[in-house]
Order: sequence, then structure tokens, then C-alpha cells
Amino acid sequence: MLTVYGHPISSYTWKVLIALYENDTPFEHVTIDQNTYAEFIALWPVGKFPVLRDAGRGTLVTETSVIIEYLDLYYPGRTRFLPTEPGSALEVRRWDRIFDNYVNTPIAKIVTDRLRPEGERDARGVEEARRLIRSAYMVIEPQLEGREFIAGGGFTLADCAAAPALWYGVRNAPLDRPYPRIAAYLERLKARPSFARAVKESEPLFHIYPGD
Repeated sequence: MLTVYGHPISSYTWKVLIALYENDTPFEHVTIDQNTYAEFIALWPVGKFPVLRDAGRGTLVTETSVIIEYLDLYYPGRTRFLPTEPGSALEVRRWDRIFDNYVNTPIAKIVTDRLRPEGERDARGVEEARRLIRSAYMVIEPQLEGREFIAGGGFTLADCAAAPALWYGVRNAPLDRPYPRIAAYLERLKARPSFARAVKESEPLFHIYPGD
């Protein structure tokens, strides 16, 4: 039995859920809240989620990209998240890191800053996070020319990262100029059943997402 520990409105949790839903992989989802936090910390003291627990193999897998590669290796399905050709796989991993490091992680900076008391907010850090995200848009836009997905011909690990990153990204660091390829790409990702399901299941909790 596979168990995912995460939170329904966490972008990184969405990234893993997309991979699971892509292949209809059976799993149990444990939401991290006041009732489950102690159990989760006992399992993974670092406290970062999501985490995948594979009871059948006696394995705990952390870090979203590694989790998806683990699923691709041990629970493969119709969607394969990494190409078999090494150079193509390297390119997929590169774009996965671009979306995580330059879009998804800076979003977390912006969102967590809103949760701080007024006198403890980091306006300079938030502006730097937005600058980083917008610089990433400048790299992503030309990459999408003539492509349905960000790296290669099929849906990959990199697209699992792109979907939540761009969904939250355009809400927290709106496109500051026309990026028609990014806009069209995001619409394709939103229409993909695996991502649409992750978003739909999270809607009842959207009210707790901190806004400006």
C-alpha cells in the first residue's frame, strides 16, 4: 500500500498527486493537520511534505522529483515520467528543477510572508521572489515554441512540476507582459484530467489560502 502524506492545497503535494492520478495508481492520502502532524513528524522529522510511504517495500521516499521517479520505476503505468534516452531524461530533470526552484519555491516565500505579523514581513524578499519567478517566465516562454509539453513530446516529470507552479505562479506573480505560449500551456495543463482532479479535490480548502 502506498501512502502520501501531504496537504490538499500544497503545490508540491499536487505535483505528486498528478503523477499518481496519471496512472490511476492506488494510494491512501493522509492530510497533514493538527490530528496527523505528530505521526508525520515521527515518520519524517524534517517535516517537509509530501512524503511517500511504500509499506509493501518498506520504503519512505522524500522529495517530489524522487517520489515521481520512484513511481516511474516501481509502479509504472501508461504515462512514463522520464524518457529512456539519457540525454532526454536529463533535459526533463533540468526543466523539473527550473519549475521547482525558480517558480514553486519562490511562491512559498510570497505566501508564507502573508502569514507573518505586519511588522515581521519581508517586502524585499517577496519582491526578489517575484523577480525570480518573472525571470523564469522569460526562459519558459521560448522553450514552449512548437511544443505541447515543456520537454520532449510527451507528458513528463517536468510537466508534473509545471502545472502547480504555473497555476500558483500567475496568481502570486502575474505575467507582467504577454506570454502567449505560457498562457496556452497552462490551459492545456489545467485541462489534463490528472491536474484537474487535484485542483477540484482541493477547492473546499481554497478559503484558507492566504491572499494579499
